[in-house]
Amino acid sequence: MKLATLADGSRDGRLAVVSGDLSRAAFATGIVPTLQAALDDWDAAAPELEKLARALEAGHAGAFEFDAARALAPLPRSYHWVDGSAYVNHVELVRKARGVTMPDSFWTDPLIYQGGSDDLLPPVGDVPFASEEWGIDMEAEVAVITDDVPMGTDAISARSHIKLLVLVNDWSLRNLIPAELAKGFGFYQSKPATAFSPVAVTPDQLGEAWDGAKLHLPLVVRINDRPFGRANAGVDMTFDFGQLIEHLTKTRRLGAGTIIGSGTVSNYDRSLGSSCIAEVRMLETLVKGQPSTPFLGFGDRVCIEMFDAAGRTIFGAIDQRVAKAAS
Repeated sequence: MKLATLADGSRDGRLAVVSGDLSRAAFATGIVPTLQAALDDWDAAAPELEKLARALEAGHAGAFEFDAARALAPLPRSYHWVDGSAYVNHVELVRKARGVTMPDSFWTDPLIYQGGSDDLLPPVGDVPFASEEWGIDMEAEVAVITDDVPMGTDAISARSHIKLLVLVNDWSLRNLIPAELAKGFGFYQSKPATAFSPVAVTPDQLGEAWDGAKLHLPLVVRINDRPFGRANAGVDMTFDFGQLIEHLTKTRRLGAGTIIGSGTVSNYDRSLGSSCIAEVRMLETLVKGQPSTPFLGFGDRVCIEMFDAAGRTIFGAIDQRVAKAAS
């Protein structure tokens, strides 16, 4: 099934089930009010939501037209949002462009940081930034959402805790990152609010493209309506989502509604393009000695989407415009 959170004037919005083709929706009235409530009691809520999904496909009387512009992030705020860097070839490229050797441990021990989760962005609309000088960049990713996961969960067992998948635009401010990381205490100002796809989908909606821990489909990125990248999310992913969850639960449990990002999707096959501008600039630096592709400016539009084998959108599009913040 496919789930969305629609704006209703409250912080957490109202949960709706969305048809497979994203044309129609029905509120989950009488089942659960929000997606977080569903995840808190997934074993009880999911079967009832599935019934509503089947009724929706059969012509449910309470259905209405689904409009992604009304959607909030599936979880407008989350108890826990963590982002990995599962595509180690991307990390290797970053360090190579800086002339820095990558430690061997990066291939065996995942990189993870905890992001801000109190204000997750809707998929459609303007995203405000105070300055273009900060190096505005997008990062196209896939993420999973879990139920409660016990401490010490192994990678195989972790797969059963993955309840939903979403797409992500992990906005980054590249020119703020070096000074911030030099302090040795991680990201904060350089990682503003993150955006998510209009709908979250259950793994069964993905068919053979989902192997239980990786999503084997291209992640399509367009900037100002021009193709930018279509790297395959299931290729060159060094750490799958089960392994990321195992890493996270080494010392703690995860609460229902935890969102885990893959990091920038990246393939060794550079003909497929990139999922962030920084990677393009790194490749340009390696070939030409300096980058030529600019970061994003006010008015630029970013679209991130994924399609099934028949060319149908799965999650809907993250379709956002870079805007100047009000002073």
